[in-house]
Amino acid sequence: MIRRATPADAATLCTLAERTFVETFGHLYPPQDLADYLAGAYPVELQRGQLESGDYAAWLLEIDGEAVGFAFAGPCGLPHAEARPGDGELKRLYVLRDHQSGGWGGRLFAQAERWLLEGGPRTLWIGVWSENLGAQRFYGRHGFGKVGEYEFPVGRTRDREFILRRLP
Repeated sequence: MIRRATPADAATLCTLAERTFVETFGHLYPPQDLADYLAGAYPVELQRGQLESGDYAAWLLEIDGEAVGFAFAGPCGLPHAEARPGDGELKRLYVLRDHQSGGWGGRLFAQAERWLLEGGPRTLWIGVWSENLGAQRFYGRHGFGKVGEYEFPVGRTRDREFILRRLP
């Protein structure tokens, strides 16, 4: 079941964000870099405040009462010269490995996309790791194309991230 997250779900979202990040990318980093990143990446109070603001929204995928995936969206915060106030961004979309390949990512994406476009057509943005070819193909099927790159810090490691955009 997919449901809209509330501010009361902030801790669950942060725990799941950390768990999915480690499961997906943890093997890429020296242990200290990963630990340093995780120490500040998902503060519960920030997540709660974002959800309370109404400018951000999240959806939880729950199977048998356990949160196993989520999507998180809000204003665009990517470092691109053409990003404008009012543009939206899919900030995170993750499903735990044991629950992937069941179409859940597409359903979570659809929820976030619907919310991002509630006010009408607007430019949408996504940041994706340069080596995550599956995600790039997925977003490409949804009309997103690469328009830039930036460095994403994980501790002292710098990942090459692609900036994807879909115009209205």
